[in-house]
This record gives sequence, structure tokens and C-alpha cells, in this order.
Amino acid sequence: MKHKLCAVAVLGALSAWNGAAHAANNVTLYGVIDAPIEYVNRVATSAASPNTGGSRIGMPSIGGLSASRWGMRGTEDLGSGLQATFVLEGAFMPDTGAMPSSGLFGRIATVGLKKNDLGQITFGRQTTSLLDGLVNFSPLRFAATYEPGIWWMGVNYRESNMAKYTGQFGNVQAVAHYSFGTGVPALSSGNLLANGGAGEDPAHGKDNTAYGASVMYLDKQFGLGIGYDQWNPALTPGQTAKVRKASIGGSYTTGPFKLSAGYRWNKADFPNGNTFLRDDYYWAGVNYQVTPALGLSLAYFYADVKKTAATPTAASSNPPNMQQYTFLADYNFSKRTDVYFSVGYARNGSLSFDSAATAYAFNYPSMAGQKGMLGVITGIRHIF
Repeated sequence: MKHKLCAVAVLGALSAWNGAAHAANNVTLYGVIDAPIEYVNRVATSAASPNTGGSRIGMPSIGGLSASRWGMRGTEDLGSGLQATFVLEGAFMPDTGAMPSSGLFGRIATVGLKKNDLGQITFGRQTTSLLDGLVNFSPLRFAATYEPGIWWMGVNYRESNMAKYTGQFGNVQAVAHYSFGTGVPALSSGNLLANGGAGEDPAHGKDNTAYGASVMYLDKQFGLGIGYDQWNPALTPGQTAKVRKASIGGSYTTGPFKLSAGYRWNKADFPNGNTFLRDDYYWAGVNYQVTPALGLSLAYFYADVKKTAATPTAASSNPPNMQQYTFLADYNFSKRTDVYFSVGYARNGSLSFDSAATAYAFNYPSMAGQKGMLGVITGIRHIF
């Protein structure tokens, strides 16, 4: 009798597992490996040692066009047009194979519900509404190097503890999000800081919260997007700073040409109300598809820094405005494998506008007295 009960239990478990496997009928493993070699001049040894440095040749930890990553995504049909969804995505460094400090699935970790005519709601770590609504108007598609993407969107362009709504209505996309605790690391010592995103504190409910929204129209010829983002980082519980961004961008496509341009307003304030950074950021670019395999891009980026201060009590300064020119040639062997060559030149700052405001995410600290920085990068990217 016991053997019969065991057999029935095993068969029942296998049947349940088999049914679950059929229900979760769309699970995909995917990823990108982007490995470049780069030359950059006039780069400091570190942000803390601006008086030493020189030229550098090596393999960057981030990719040239894309951050290397891998992930899993899937859906389950729940009936009546309703689906359950999940995405798990992590980063890795192509030069060493190591994971960054953000963890196994530090890029995206979401679960949600989707209905085509109503949109979807997702919960977990994901990108902000500002990025979703504007990234299509990035001249280099938010390239990992030689595009000031983090200067544009902020270091909080990915946030933890987020509830997010995304609706697609024909050519119109609407996105809104709220984060209960962003999980953004410190920008730099002595500057505007976050304590790892420990919001969700009953005594200090505003600490490290964030919210935003965007609306985008995009068809085969025209595109226009507008968005707003606010982040309330707190190094000390109960003392929240305020980082606000608003941006607008657009594009026009005709034949093999695509033109894009935009503007972003930014104001970041310390908890005492003094300004950490106030700037206006502009960009413009042209993409030319020479052949189905070869694409060329030329982009210009400009930051008008109105005011900046190193500490909450320091006097504000108005440094020279940063500019950058970037050229990119990308050749596709197939839909999944391409090689690229890119040149970037920055004036009055570092490549990608790397600075305390971007947490030196690109490892381009400026040497003391440096007026320009040149970078040349080439690599291979494979998408799977």
C-alpha cells in the first residue's frame, strides 16, 4: 500500500511539474558580450590623484557599445489576454569574467502582469521612466563608452524597490514609476550621497525614494519623447537631498539617415538646499546606414554647467562648459555579431563627462590642468 501511495505521489508531482512547464511556455536565455580595446590620453591615475597619469591602453571593464550582460525572461499565459512576466538580468566584465558589485541580477529583477490593451505593471529593480521615454533619441543608443548617458539620465537610471507602469497604445508609450528605496550607491566622498537605498524606513519614509514619468511617440519617420525624474537620496536618515531632471528629445528618419537631438534640465541640491550641480545638457546626432551592414554615426554633446559645489557648505563655481564629439563606425557580420571603431574627443572635461556627478563610472578621471581628452576604441560584440 505504501509503495502504491509513493508511486501515486511521484506521478502527481511529475504531472504537476509537466503542467507548469507547459504553462511557462516562453522562457528565454539571452545576453550580450562586448569586448573592446581602448587607447585614451591625459587620464589621471585616479580621481584622488589628478597630478599623476598619462596615456592608457587596455581592455575596459565595460563594453564599447553595450554593457556585457546575460539574463532570463519569460511569460505565462493566464487566460483572457493576461500574462505573467519576469526578467532577471545581470552584468559581467568581459575582460575578467567577474561580476560587478551590484550582484547576480543587479541590472534587472522584475515580476509583473501584462495585458496588451491595458499595459503592464512590474515590480523590482528596473530602469526609470526617463530612460524608457528618451533612450530612442540617443545618437549612439546609450553607448557604454563615448556617450554621456549617465550624465544625461543620472546614476539612478536603474532603481531598486520600484513599482512601474508601462502602456503601449499604438505609436504612443506612457511610463510612470515610483521607487520606495532606490539602491543607488554613493556618488563620491564629500558630495551628494545615497546610503544604498535604505528607504522603506517608517521614521523617514522619504529617504532614497524616487519617481518619474515619460510619454513617447515613435513611428518609422518621426519620434518625440518627454520625461521627468526625481530622486531623494539621503546619506543621513531624515536628511534628503533632491535631484530633479526633465528632458525632451526627438528624431527624424528619412531613407538611410536618422537625425536626433534633445535637451535635459538638471538641478541637484544638498539636504540644506545648497546646489550640488545645476546644468543644461544638449545633444545632437546623425546616423547614416551606408549599406545594410555598415552604419556610421556622428554625435555632439554639450553641458552648460551653471553652478557646482563639492560640499554642502562650499562656495559654488561655474567651470568651463564641457563638450564632446564622437564618431562611430559599426559593421554587422550578421544580426548577432558586429565589429566597431569609435573615436571620442572631450573638451573641458573627461570623456563621457565622467566626474563626481557620474560616480566616475567610466574610469576617465581628469589630470590637473587637462583641457582635452581623446579616446579610440575598437571591439567585437556578440548578441545571443
